[in-house]
Amino acid sequence: MDFNRVKLPREIHSGPGVIKETGSICKDLKLSGRVLIASGPRTMKVAGEKVINSLQEHDFDVETIIIDAPSTDAVEAVQDRMKNMSAVLGVGGGKVIDVAKMAATQSGSHSVSVPTAASHDGISSPRASIKNEGGSISLKAEPPMGVIADTQIISQAPFRLMASGCGDIISNYTAVLDWKLAHRLLNEDFSDSASALSLVTAEMLIKSAGDIKEGLIESAAIVVKALISSGMAISIAGNSRPASGAEHKFSHALDIIAPKPALHGEQCGVGTIMMMYLHGGDWEFIRETLKTIKAPVNARELGIEPEYIIKALTKAHTIRKERYTILGDRGLTEAAATKLARKTGVID
Repeated sequence: MDFNRVKLPREIHSGPGVIKETGSICKDLKLSGRVLIASGPRTMKVAGEKVINSLQEHDFDVETIIIDAPSTDAVEAVQDRMKNMSAVLGVGGGKVIDVAKMAATQSGSHSVSVPTAASHDGISSPRASIKNEGGSISLKAEPPMGVIADTQIISQAPFRLMASGCGDIISNYTAVLDWKLAHRLLNEDFSDSASALSLVTAEMLIKSAGDIKEGLIESAAIVVKALISSGMAISIAGNSRPASGAEHKFSHALDIIAPKPALHGEQCGVGTIMMMYLHGGDWEFIRETLKTIKAPVNARELGIEPEYIIKALTKAHTIRKERYTILGDRGLTEAAATKLARKTGVID
């Protein structure tokens, strides 16, 4: 008999200044002794030092490692440092958190997620996006045992990162449509509760779109809450279906093809406009919402040449071939991709 096991973070703490409570939160999580802080060069100054101080005040022995890129080498480097550690705290953006999650998973240890930006739903999800020679791959990981989201620090991150996080959430709309399609055509397993949570999260964010503004702690709180909910929908489903469909395939294809890709959530947002058009849904509503949030809605705003958009659209169906979406098994022809991108205003 198949049992469904759902793993979620044990504790989620969010609010302005909560990072100063990291030591006591880790004690509550029954962590002790030596812990590793994985952070980026900038985020170590912005948040890492506060985390270290709080941990040391609670008698933790703290070591640090700087992550430059979300690569398999970085995962191995963190793993090597994790011997005799009770946990790794990923302090930074999505890349740092993904490396910490993956290293903890592979070494059979724990991770704690301390985001400094609300740029994508990896904050709490059981997935990690890691780069290898062929581009970025999404891997199954243990979700972090705790999330400490300081909305004051997150609100001070470049606004582009938060707008990117919004794009990642809005893409839940087309992800769920693709999942339903695969369920109807291929009888793929479908979870009503995971899809409902995913859609409610996207709807909640869209209702608040006008309130998401630069530098506001309240805006950071809205987006963080949505990203954590989206991560939980993935945990309930046991896969990333509730938050990743054809629009994510398009983004991953762009990562491989474009010389300078944009942010993950930015690309997913633009992908959602086009995939919603293919689904026959209200793509204009998606575009207007992204505009309200000041997220990119076309190739020019992404900073990507139109030719790479077309190439990514024709290649997208080859990414994660086992995941059936509106793109089908054969994908789009160049003519169909061009027509789609023009019709939705993604290219001129």
